[in-house]
Amino acid sequence: MTTNPTPAHARGTGRHWAEGLTAFAAVTLMIAGVLDIFRGIMGIAEDDIFITTRSYVFRFDVTGWGWVHLILGAVAVIVSLGLFQTALWARVGGVAIASLIIIANFLSLPYYPVWSVVMIAFSAFVIWALCVVRPDRYA
Repeated sequence: MTTNPTPAHARGTGRHWAEGLTAFAAVTLMIAGVLDIFRGIMGIAEDDIFITTRSYVFRFDVTGWGWVHLILGAVAVIVSLGLFQTALWARVGGVAIASLIIIANFLSLPYYPVWSVVMIAFSAFVIWALCVVRPDRYA
């Protein structure tokens, strides 16, 4: 004989689900931020490792892209630390910084195409994880 879960059990399961997705987003954003910091350092220190193209509409200096990625990565790491504390500002900031990382990586696709696609996917997972669950419903 099976029994239906009680509302308290359902709330506990929902809370674990929300905490798990927030932790997933925090870890993924931390990884994306650290990788973006490394990419920024590579762009600043050695811009000859990136592919350059003359016919790209959004053509920028690779060193400038390095600084953009370094700053975005540093902010992403800080926001991910707030996500580990499940702070509301970090959830909002996580969606915002992941969105900016997606835009920056889209604009730098011709310079480092495969890595840009990987970073876009990481950031999309962060946005999904932060938007899919509302932990305040389960508190």
